[in-house]
Amino acid sequence: MFTLKTIGVLTSGGDSPGMNAALRAVVRTASSENYEVIAFRHGFKGLISGDFKRLGPTDVSNIIQRGGTMLKSARCEEFRTEEGRAKAADVLKKEGIEALVIIGGDGSFQGGTLLAREHNIIVIGIPATIDNDLVGSDETIGYDTALNTAMDAIDKIRDTADAHDRLFLVEVMGRDAGFIALDTGIAGGAELILLPESLTDVNEVRTNLNGILHEQRRSSLVVVAEGDETGGALKLSEKLRDDFSKYEMRVCILGHVQRGGAPTARDRVLASRLGSAAVKAISEGHTQVMVGIVNNAIKITPLKMTFGKKKEINFELLDLAKKLR
Repeated sequence: MFTLKTIGVLTSGGDSPGMNAALRAVVRTASSENYEVIAFRHGFKGLISGDFKRLGPTDVSNIIQRGGTMLKSARCEEFRTEEGRAKAADVLKKEGIEALVIIGGDGSFQGGTLLAREHNIIVIGIPATIDNDLVGSDETIGYDTALNTAMDAIDKIRDTADAHDRLFLVEVMGRDAGFIALDTGIAGGAELILLPESLTDVNEVRTNLNGILHEQRRSSLVVVAEGDETGGALKLSEKLRDDFSKYEMRVCILGHVQRGGAPTARDRVLASRLGSAAVKAISEGHTQVMVGIVNNAIKITPLKMTFGKKKEINFELLDLAKKLR
C-alpha cells in the first residue's frame, strides 16, 4: 500500500459524456481510502498554472448525470515542451501530489507518459473519448452516449428522407476511427457505411446507390465517418451530384452535437467502474498504466501501449451491414 496521501486528477482533450461520472468515482473512492484529491481545471494548462481546487465527496454530488466536464478542458501547447512539463511537475511536488489521474484520450496519455518518465510521477489513465479508439478497453467513456445521440439523429433524418424519397449523406465523428459510423449505420439501417478503415470506391458507391434509388425506388441514407478518404460527406456529395441530379441529395453533418448531452446509463456505470479502478491501481503500486474494460472485467494496460496503435473495428459487422442494406 502506498503512503502517498494526495492524488491529482484532471480531464484533458476532447470532452466526452461520462467524464464527470469518472471524476466523481475517483473522488469518492479516494476519500474511502483516505486520500485527498486535488483537481486541476482546464487540463494540463491548469496543471502548469496551478489552477486547482480540493474536492471531497460532497463536491461531486449531482454531477453523474451531467455531460461535458466540470473541470473544463483545454489545449496546451506548453505541456508539449520539456519546460512546460517541468513546471507541471513543480506544481505537483509543491502540493505533495505523487500520483496523477488523467481522464482523456491518446494525446493526453502521451503527455502523461512523458511527465511520468521525466519527473517520476505516478500516472494513471482513464479512457474517455467518444471515438472509442483506444487500445486496452473494449469501450471508452462517452462512446455509448455519442452513439445513441447519432442514432437518434439518423432516425429523425430517415423520417424526412422517406417522406420525400431523398438521398441523405450523414456525416458522423470519427477522424481516424469508424466505430461511430459502423454502429450507427447498422442501427439506423443505412444503405451504405463509409469508414476510414475501409477503402471507399466512389464508382462502387454510385453503382450501389443507383441500384437502390432506380430499381427499388426508395429513399437512401449513407453514413460517412468524417475521416473517410473521400473527404467526408460534403466532398462525397460533390463527387456524386451530377450522377444523381434528378434526386434531392442532402448533406447533414452531425458534428459536435455528438459530444454533448447527459451520459447514458452504460457510460455512467463504465465511468464509475474505471474511476474507482484508477484509485485502486494507485494503491496497488501501478504507474504509467490505463485502466480499461475487456470482456466486462477491469484490465490494466501500459500507457505506452494505448497510443500510436490502431484499434481495429469489427469487420464482421461491416460485412453484416452490406448484407442487410
